[in-house]
Amino acid sequence: MIRIYEKTLKDLEFFTVLEQISEHSITALGKEAVLALLPVEAESQLIRELDYVNEYLSSFDNDNRIPNHGFETISKELKLLGIENTYLEVPSLQKLVSISLTVDSIVKFLEKFKEYYPKLHQYSQHIEVTTTIIEQVDNVVDRFGDIKDDASPQLAALRQDINKLKGKINSSFSSALSRYHGLDYLDDIRESVVENRRVLAVKAMYRRKVKGAIMGGSKTGSIVYIEPETTLQHTRELNNLQYEEKEEVIKILKELTDYIRQFLPLLNDYQSFLTKVDVISAKAKYAKRINAILPEITNERNIHLRDAYHPLLYLTNKEKGEKTFPQTIDLSENNRIIVISGPNAGGKSITLKTVGLLQVMLQSGMLIPVHERSRTCLFDRVLSDIGDNQSIENHLSTYSYRLKQMNYFLKKVNKKTLFLIDEFGTGSDPELGGALAETFLEVFYDRKAFGIITTHYSNLKLLANELPNMQNANMLFNEKSLEPMYKLATGQAGSSFTFEVAQKNGIPYSLINKSKKKIERGKVRFDATIAKLQKQRSRLEKTEQSLKANEKKKLSEAEKLEETNTKIQKKLESFQELYDSNQRLIYLGQKVNDLAEKFQNNKKKRELMAELFRLVQIENSKRKKLSSKQKRAEKAKEKQIKQEAEKKVEVIRKKKKATKKKEVKVEKPKPILKVGDRVRMHDGRAVGSIDSIEKGKANVNYGMFTTNVGLDLLELVEAKK
Repeated sequence: MIRIYEKTLKDLEFFTVLEQISEHSITALGKEAVLALLPVEAESQLIRELDYVNEYLSSFDNDNRIPNHGFETISKELKLLGIENTYLEVPSLQKLVSISLTVDSIVKFLEKFKEYYPKLHQYSQHIEVTTTIIEQVDNVVDRFGDIKDDASPQLAALRQDINKLKGKINSSFSSALSRYHGLDYLDDIRESVVENRRVLAVKAMYRRKVKGAIMGGSKTGSIVYIEPETTLQHTRELNNLQYEEKEEVIKILKELTDYIRQFLPLLNDYQSFLTKVDVISAKAKYAKRINAILPEITNERNIHLRDAYHPLLYLTNKEKGEKTFPQTIDLSENNRIIVISGPNAGGKSITLKTVGLLQVMLQSGMLIPVHERSRTCLFDRVLSDIGDNQSIENHLSTYSYRLKQMNYFLKKVNKKTLFLIDEFGTGSDPELGGALAETFLEVFYDRKAFGIITTHYSNLKLLANELPNMQNANMLFNEKSLEPMYKLATGQAGSSFTFEVAQKNGIPYSLINKSKKKIERGKVRFDATIAKLQKQRSRLEKTEQSLKANEKKKLSEAEKLEETNTKIQKKLESFQELYDSNQRLIYLGQKVNDLAEKFQNNKKKRELMAELFRLVQIENSKRKKLSSKQKRAEKAKEKQIKQEAEKKVEVIRKKKKATKKKEVKVEKPKPILKVGDRVRMHDGRAVGSIDSIEKGKANVNYGMFTTNVGLDLLELVEAKK
């Protein structure tokens, strides 16, 4: 039987997780049920609970979404149904109809899609689907929430009499209104309503002349409100009938309630079922929010949590837009206990809490945020000692409290226990506390319990190194900046980087050196060796990440090359087909040309036709017999190949043209023209000499005539000597 105590749940902040899950509940009872959740004691029930949540989570990613399960609490109605001679009001009856409709829709849905949701369908099998409650209430109450006239013969007769009487009241009032208005006894407003009755607005001076009951007056006293005597008689009769109607309605509701009372156990089941569905739904919504899954649950004593996230830290960082670092933890028969060491603020406690919280969540029927290839087992107990538990009320120091906890651990720890201890052995003299902690750890080890502890004690690190089924681990730090990398590395103890951190925070080197001399040289060397190894581990980690990145890049490039190679191969095959086709056509053309030449020489028509016919037969024998559809496909294929070839040729031509255009001709520097230079025009052959130059133009003498030409249109033939 699984038992996890409240202290462990508090240490691991399990109740904070419950509060976050309860935010996803849509009913009051569902929210209460979520906040009251505890680890499931029976293993078979726990597996069912996990399956329910996993199936509900899958409904978010397919088209067959589970119907809405929202309902109004009917606890008050259920209590009334348990008391004889009570009756339910119309709103309560409507609640019962609503909850019946909701349950019917979900149960029918799960029946229809039982292949998608086998476990939820199995859970809904004990719920009886009936429309009797709905039908009985519909027979009495209309859609506006009023009791129907035909709910009973007596009610129908009473309401008929009431309607007739209301007609008489209106008629008698209208008659009195006309009469007294004609006598000018009424005020300008003529009538009003007092206590839900129509009354005449009579001028105060005429109040004695109007027969009836005075119902009140205006604030100024100028108007008196009177109900006419004839109307008053009918009103009294109406009150009697309305009283009888009310009594009849109560009688009908009592009869209906008595009928529904027999369904009290079923209605209890309905509310429990929908509350359970709300809890499952809230767990599934929370799982989606933290990217949780159902890992493999094994009967072997084996835990492999890959890329595990602390859900509370993950959601907090998500809101801040910060990254959360996942951890990978392995515990097995050959590696039962992990001792995590290293400096503070590196993530030791978070790693320990992550494992504990995820285990408790899983054993409470919740999915956990890990990689899909993770697996875990179940523990009968999860014990924890996390944080400073100094008790003022009990006058216990931290160490006293911790000793009390260790005594409790010694009583409970066995091979089906997972223990989690943060800062193991602290609170007393380091030498004595460390020795006692080592003894406790040996006992836990001998009892074959699984566990994770964090510590700074060297003797515990050495013990983990000596025992075969215990392992050291450390949180990686950047070797230069000493900034935490929030990644767990197993197989090696972590240095506390005591002196390095002190130096980084500005403590003078002389004081650090003096401190080193005050402690045993062996301890300093041991810590320095661990620190050195940890730095090497950090460098190896970076190298490994770099190699992985390069490997991914190479794989990506190889895939691209393979894809390109495939495309080229296909094109080569297409061009080969085109080449073969063209070669065949050239061969046929050559044959036809030879026959034409032969015919030109001998003019033998019959021989020509025979040769042509034979050539055609030879060619046809090579062809496969194709259907008209295949022929069209072959022609289309040939056409496509030709078009592709033409496109390629066109692209090459365009590239060549573009290249030619880009080629810039190297122009010789333009000479400066002077008077006496022999020149000619760019597009002419005649050579002349420049007589004068004025305003960018030159007078050129060609012997027989002169002309005025722009200097930019001339080119130098021979400069003046």
